[in-house]
Amino acid sequence: MSVEILMPALSPTMEEGTLSKWLVKEGDKVVSGDLIAEIETDKATMEVESVEDGTIGKLLVMEGDESIKVNAPIAILLFDGEALPVELPSKEKKEEDEINVQVVSNNKLKEVDLEVKAEFKNEVPSIIKENNIIKKSKRIFSSPLARRIAKLKNIDITSVLGSGPNGRILKIDIESLSDNNNLKIETSLNINDNFEIVKNTTMRKTIAERLVKSKNEAPHFYLSLDCNIDKLLEIRTSINSKSNNDFKISVNDIIIKTVSASLIKVPKANASWENENTKYFKNTDISVAVAIDGGLITPIVRDVQSKGLMSISLEMKNLSSKAKEGKLLPEEYVGGSFSISNLGMFGIKEFSAVINPPQGAILAVGAGEQRPVVINGQISIATIMTVTLSCDHRVVDGAVGAEFLSAFKEYIENPALMLL
Repeated sequence: MSVEILMPALSPTMEEGTLSKWLVKEGDKVVSGDLIAEIETDKATMEVESVEDGTIGKLLVMEGDESIKVNAPIAILLFDGEALPVELPSKEKKEEDEINVQVVSNNKLKEVDLEVKAEFKNEVPSIIKENNIIKKSKRIFSSPLARRIAKLKNIDITSVLGSGPNGRILKIDIESLSDNNNLKIETSLNINDNFEIVKNTTMRKTIAERLVKSKNEAPHFYLSLDCNIDKLLEIRTSINSKSNNDFKISVNDIIIKTVSASLIKVPKANASWENENTKYFKNTDISVAVAIDGGLITPIVRDVQSKGLMSISLEMKNLSSKAKEGKLLPEEYVGGSFSISNLGMFGIKEFSAVINPPQGAILAVGAGEQRPVVINGQISIATIMTVTLSCDHRVVDGAVGAEFLSAFKEYIENPALMLL
């Protein structure tokens, strides 16, 4: 009996995905464990394995098809000697063609717009007679009302750029043009072809949705503090000089450990908003923002309070590498109790980050730079790093945020205190 290959749920939050690439074609034989497709989720592009031995009988979705629901059939797998079933599962997303058909009826010429949701091979629908005039052209996405208004205003609808989803032409697009505006908009724009349109990935759209939701729902407030990191840099240099190139501790590794120590000291900052409840975490699971092609992802270093700098460093390097290759597992990026976003390596002096919901706070870390400071009444030069804590006021109020930053400053300026 044939088996339907379903769109897998590749993360706990995944509801739909995009079929980025088929790694097999119809007629290919596969065994359990063979890679058959690449699926783009809201977090990464991941490879999907076959769970059975057999032959790929039918691919039900095309490369690039978006918004495929979890558990929707994407292919048919046949066992030895089997044929395709008579009735195949319907595609969630079929190719659509718009055919303008002119039908002669009662000696009058009527224009009928037919949107055909099927794949025509050699057959023509029975409604289209031999004497009918058939015109099939590149699809123009437009609403019926927009087409009607365009016809009344004598506007060539193929020259209009739509503002709706997937470039769909809406009523407002037609009404915004003057009655005599029949100029091809695409042509006028192409005179100065100085831009490129890049389709947003599932990841980029998900990031946009989550951050807009965060800014709209979480009442953000910000606290900034300058930290002297000269002692930190001295300790880092000393540690790395003893490593024999087996490891290399970064400033970011020490910041991760410092955040963990600060959260242990101020546990009320290690929290997330759960609508009816506030969740206070016992462990420090630190999400660290990593820039990858097409977006941003936050792999998690878990149980930081129980790990040393070398362990944190090796784990962070591994997670960053997997993130950039799109190979993170869901458990490596889902969850976390607190986030860090470090743009210091880009020379950014200070910035404010958007909270990663449902977490209660995120620490934005700027570059360490030499600045004049007053120490014991004397002006001297020190390496100063500015950090900004973004807090969700529903979870972390001003006093708690200030207490956390105070603890962070104490530890980052005196790293040896973390040994106590």
